[in-house]
Amino acid sequence: MNFLSLKSYGRRKSNWLILGISLLIGAWLAAMPIGAAIDRGLSPARFGVVHRAASGKLLVVEMDAKSAMAIKRWPWSRSNYAKVVDHLRQAGAASILFDVEFSSPSDAAGDEAFAAALARADGIVALPTFGQNASSRDQRTIDALPIGLFRPHVALASVSIRPDADGQVRSMPFGTSTAGTARPSLSAYIAQRSGTIDTGFPIDMSIDPETIPRLSFIDIRDGKFDSAQVRGRSILIGATAIEMGDRYGTPLWGVIPGVSVQALAAETLLRGVPQSGGATMPVLLAMAAALLIVHVRGIGIAIAMVGSQLVLCVAILLAQHALLIVYPLAAGLGIILFAGLTCGARDVADRFRLQRMKDEDTGLPNSRALISERQAGTACTLIVTQFNNYDSLLAVLGTSGGADVVLRIADRLRLIAKDASVYRLADRHLAVLLPLDHPVDDTLDGLRSILLQPVEVAGRRVDVAVSLGLASGSVGDIERLMADATLAADDASQAGVFWLRGVVDKSDLERSISLMGELDAAIAADLINVYYQPKYNLREGRITSAEALVRWHHPERGFVGPDVFIPFAEKANRIAPLTLYVLRRVIKDVLEWRAEHGSITAAVNISANLLSDAAFNAQVEDILLGSALPSTALVFEVTESAAMSDPKSAVAALNRYRDLGVAVSMDDYGTGQSTLTYLKDLPLNELKIDRSFVQHAHRNRDDGVLVTSTIRLAHELGLKVVAEGVEDHECLHFLQTSGCDFVQGYFISRPLPLAQFLNFLKLEHKTAA
Repeated sequence: MNFLSLKSYGRRKSNWLILGISLLIGAWLAAMPIGAAIDRGLSPARFGVVHRAASGKLLVVEMDAKSAMAIKRWPWSRSNYAKVVDHLRQAGAASILFDVEFSSPSDAAGDEAFAAALARADGIVALPTFGQNASSRDQRTIDALPIGLFRPHVALASVSIRPDADGQVRSMPFGTSTAGTARPSLSAYIAQRSGTIDTGFPIDMSIDPETIPRLSFIDIRDGKFDSAQVRGRSILIGATAIEMGDRYGTPLWGVIPGVSVQALAAETLLRGVPQSGGATMPVLLAMAAALLIVHVRGIGIAIAMVGSQLVLCVAILLAQHALLIVYPLAAGLGIILFAGLTCGARDVADRFRLQRMKDEDTGLPNSRALISERQAGTACTLIVTQFNNYDSLLAVLGTSGGADVVLRIADRLRLIAKDASVYRLADRHLAVLLPLDHPVDDTLDGLRSILLQPVEVAGRRVDVAVSLGLASGSVGDIERLMADATLAADDASQAGVFWLRGVVDKSDLERSISLMGELDAAIAADLINVYYQPKYNLREGRITSAEALVRWHHPERGFVGPDVFIPFAEKANRIAPLTLYVLRRVIKDVLEWRAEHGSITAAVNISANLLSDAAFNAQVEDILLGSALPSTALVFEVTESAAMSDPKSAVAALNRYRDLGVAVSMDDYGTGQSTLTYLKDLPLNELKIDRSFVQHAHRNRDDGVLVTSTIRLAHELGLKVVAEGVEDHECLHFLQTSGCDFVQGYFISRPLPLAQFLNFLKLEHKTAA
């Protein structure tokens, strides 16, 4: 299985993972209060798309400010209501309904007049009933009914309104029970709809309350109205004057009078009986959309995500307005949003990885792609082909012609085995990975005659001098095989033979054992140095952090590069004491500079393998808690490409560090094998884009696109971005215009010993001043 096959397999696995998590998110939103809260927040949008006019079958008689000014006193004498009932009855009203409390007596004459008017109305009047708490401290419900004098000739209808948790009214009950009797709600009574008591229906907030016909109470009382406006209509009487209270919040129309809420509920039922649909249909539609999203790439993800959300919203709105079924939106939108954002992040990560795994000149998979083959088997033979006259070919043919020569030879190497992949390890080296049982020796003689034939490039035939090196062993040790086979190819060239088989050099192993013993002694003797490379804050225009880098000046070997002793330390289990030593030194140094440069933080590199080491994490925590330095002055940088032996323990450790105040940064982003998983799982504050992408981002369009896409992605996830490898002003300007937060590289400063670093900070401070 080559690296492209592995990538395809990995993509299929991640597709199922994304779909599974998307479904879980949808189920969670459907079941948890947060989903209902999101749906409540979406109410104005879903009802604001279509505005509907009222049916005209209902008229509201407003107890408005005009009426209050005319009648002057409150509460009003019920003789006023008597006159209104008589005038409405005489004008031909179909029914008269009050959203006004009549549960206690008023002046006797007024009560008698109102009772007489109700008797004359002969059953077309409905008075309100509702339940209310006994007091602010006593939560028992007391039923409020009209006084006995008014009840013989009227119907009773419930006016109870039950706002949601956020105080807004979105639904109305079909009925409630008062005094042990089921009562229809005012809206159900008007629309003549039946339903179960204490069962609600969603109010259609797309109906514009301003389109409901209205008349002033005082005009009705004084007979100053056109009876045609009343004839055949249901009349709803209630307070609209602000000083009378009785106002409720609604999703689309803001705070409106209670009588308007009752009117909207009645208009809803006059059109039909709406139902609250479950989350199953939106979730199924959204999962179908997510299935589409995981199979598209690039800009298609954004198009599919936005398009799917629009289709889902249109489908739900059609169901709402045509079928009168109100489905929740949160679960479906959450599924599509998660699938889209996750696939977008995966796509950016895949583009990073694919870019990193291809040779820029030829498009062949490179050494990183070959290293990824460690996952594909257990034993193999690696053949490295070396171009012995590559410099001469490049001088004659140029870069483009040289790339063509490499591609022609790669085509010939593929004849070794069916479906063999050819990798370009370096300018002058190609490699082919074969199963260990492949009969390599039998094919090399035939391959020699093929490889030594002239190659035609740009109309000319050129001779290519090649030599081959072979190395066999475990795929898990592919870097060793690459080194052995490359040395063997060079030895073959020096010996003047076509191919040689590599032999493991044991002196390197002996050197590593010796070096690790000396490293232990250097740590104990405090001979390991910590240098600091400044991080420049592009937004603040100053140095605000620095990365701690370990340096070893060996008394006999001289300078030993970290690229030499750190890999040995990791293999020999010496990385933990080295990291703890660096952490203690950094804390000591930061405490030293805090007096003058208190806001400057320091970053310490932590091997991802150590995060699963409970003993190491306990020692780190002891150091942090025992230090006078606030943990917020530290950043732990975790290398993205390092494998975690125990991801759960690693994430738990980083969460613990975050709890202590330490920031977490992902180092060398884009160079590893599990970028999407790490972005999802790790509690990150910061992302560091690897120098291989940053260095030429201002000149190379593909690198530039990948860098700017990563910056946008990181900012969407709430992360800061550090670009490392900045070596000139043009690159700095590109990153600044791209919205990057921090830069690091030789253009800002090389890594400096503590004394020089402090001088650098002082000079920078004076320059800024």
